[in-house]
Amino acid sequence: MLCEISVWSGNNFILTWMILTFIALGVLILFSTLIFYHSYVKITFDKWLQKSNPKYPSPNGVRTEIILMLKGLLSATFCPALALHLMGRQKLYGYCGVGEYGWGYLLISFFIIWLSTDFFEFFYHRMGHTIDACWNIHKSHHQFFNPTPFAVIADEYLDQFVRALPLVVLPAIMPINMDLLFFQFATFFYGYGIYLHWGHEFSYPDAHHPIINTSFQHYLHHAISIKNKPYHTGFYFKIWDQIFGSIYPREKCFCVKCQKEQGLRTREEFDKIEKPDYSVLLQWKFWFNEKQV
Repeated sequence: MLCEISVWSGNNFILTWMILTFIALGVLILFSTLIFYHSYVKITFDKWLQKSNPKYPSPNGVRTEIILMLKGLLSATFCPALALHLMGRQKLYGYCGVGEYGWGYLLISFFIIWLSTDFFEFFYHRMGHTIDACWNIHKSHHQFFNPTPFAVIADEYLDQFVRALPLVVLPAIMPINMDLLFFQFATFFYGYGIYLHWGHEFSYPDAHHPIINTSFQHYLHHAISIKNKPYHTGFYFKIWDQIFGSIYPREKCFCVKCQKEQGLRTREEFDKIEKPDYSVLLQWKFWFNEKQV
């Protein structure tokens, strides 16, 4: 599919970039909106029991998430478009179809992409909390201490550009099936990223899963990880944080499972929680009103 886009655009970088941006916009808006509507607009006691932060973000905060998400979109699709453009000019080792490498190489490539990009995401994210210059860029994302799915790429331009660099670097150093590479990024990073910013937790896998980071780990990261406190900067696998010693102490866990065990999630508490009216997000005047709501 991606090769067809590049061919259809005549290998025109700007046109390819715009096509990918509109596709990404449609997918992000669709999935983020559906999940947001289900979990934040149609609030119920049972859904609230699974919400990491018992409070709901303000409509103004959600508006800011959406604006930054739209800003970050152009950066997020720049590297994919550049990769297709360079491949069309035969400057990369990227290829389409199974090709001469066969299915076995495709399977090996899958795990190489998964592990290498997951470590890259972890380490770059960790730098965003341990290096002053990187923190100055990344801290904008941490204004969303109680995130929603719209926060998935609500970052500054440079953050999104760097995080998408593997889409250019990997096919520059080894033969990579471009459809596989893009599919994995869309699924394991942007798709899984929506889940991580969901703000709610599954009963399984729960926060105590020994291998993968769940939505609680990422909520915890947003809530308490600041400069020089890089708790859970990993994306998919916990092993990187385990190696670097950035796992939040188990005995201090405040996931929904632990909160329930402590008797902190009750009907009385739910009734006291403010349920924001997110319908204002559908009013165009709201988007041009700088006052807090």
